[in-house]
Amino acid sequence: MKKLLLSAILLISVFAILAVAQTPKITVIKAGKLIDTEKGVVLNNQMILIENNFIKAVGANIQIPTNATVIDLSNATVMPGFIDMHVHLMNDAGGGFDARNRSFVDSAVSSHIFAKRTLEAGFTTVRDLGSVGFVSLAMKNAINEGRFPGPRMAIANYYIGATGSPADLSRSPWMQSLMPPEMTGIADGVDAIRKRVRYMVKNGADVIKFGASSGVLSDEAVVGVPKYSQEEMNALVEESRMLGVKVAAHSHGTEAIKMAIKAGVSSIEHGSLIDDEGIRLMKERGTYLVADIYVTDYILSEYAKLGAPKLILEKEKVVGQKQRENFKKAFQAGVKIAFGTDAGVYPHGLNARQFSILTQWGMTPMQAIQAATKGSSDLLGWNDKIGSITVGKFADIVAVTANPLEKINVLENVEFVMKDGMVYKNLITK
Repeated sequence: MKKLLLSAILLISVFAILAVAQTPKITVIKAGKLIDTEKGVVLNNQMILIENNFIKAVGANIQIPTNATVIDLSNATVMPGFIDMHVHLMNDAGGGFDARNRSFVDSAVSSHIFAKRTLEAGFTTVRDLGSVGFVSLAMKNAINEGRFPGPRMAIANYYIGATGSPADLSRSPWMQSLMPPEMTGIADGVDAIRKRVRYMVKNGADVIKFGASSGVLSDEAVVGVPKYSQEEMNALVEESRMLGVKVAAHSHGTEAIKMAIKAGVSSIEHGSLIDDEGIRLMKERGTYLVADIYVTDYILSEYAKLGAPKLILEKEKVVGQKQRENFKKAFQAGVKIAFGTDAGVYPHGLNARQFSILTQWGMTPMQAIQAATKGSSDLLGWNDKIGSITVGKFADIVAVTANPLEKINVLENVEFVMKDGMVYKNLITK
């Protein structure tokens, strides 16, 4: 009888534990103002019903469940979590310019710090466009498993490029001889490029990033020279499409931009020296421009102190200004814009500084916020998951007490951050 009683008690305990485990976590956010990024309007006095990590209802008259946790943001402006489409979470500009010669192990042990800073800055999703040693893959897995806080990540793994391109990180023949071919993005010729794409996707790449042109922070003397032939770019994009991933093209140069667009890339990164024909091609093909137009300020104010070569600073002075002017032309012509900052070139956590720069170069505050939400989620291909506070999407939500549509730079200090229904920062309510 005692054994039967004990078994019954154990069985009841198991059912009780299972019942608790299956009980959904219910949260209700009271939003004084809610930015509808789909329609580009502001809604007053809204409530957001969240079940576990998904948005279940949005409206003015939602019945609050008795078991709900209520978060009162009625004195704040609430909007979806931001998306940065061009970051390098393993890099840290603050470590000095020579930090680029450190091993990936040195970077890996600090990367969790940069992930946390990025999330607390309001960026709940990022697209990491190039790391080494598969650090970004390890970070993505660790964040997904809850081992440390960070943004949701889409990753490229290694940055693919030709010998001597910005993707070629070996700065001497000796360094190159020490790097196994598998642990590099270098690929020359159609067959090698196809193999490199397959290797990156096999090892978890969500997107392929390649160097269409020379760069600013790399060692080349001339910015914008094409680094692949049209045939090579075509092969890279074709292989990526067959494997179901989009392609982002690092490209500053006029001709390289047009070559990449013709190859069928989904986005042009930087786009500094784009001309009218390139703008027309982007519009016709629906290619996104991801222009990191804040970073010039940081490079010109800080990189000399960090030991950057004079060549790089001189290139940035010219290219940075051209990039901003051409960004404005492209935006006003109707080219689709996604928000990307090249974080890692400057310290992580400062991503939102780009919002005010976007408004200085042609965007309204609402359009800048939409670029970092609706536009970026569309380019990522995750419109069904993120980018707006909409039923069925992840509960990724940020808030500020001031009105960002009146003063956009308040987004540089977000006061509330929720990702996947979990609050990571709350300076608004007690």
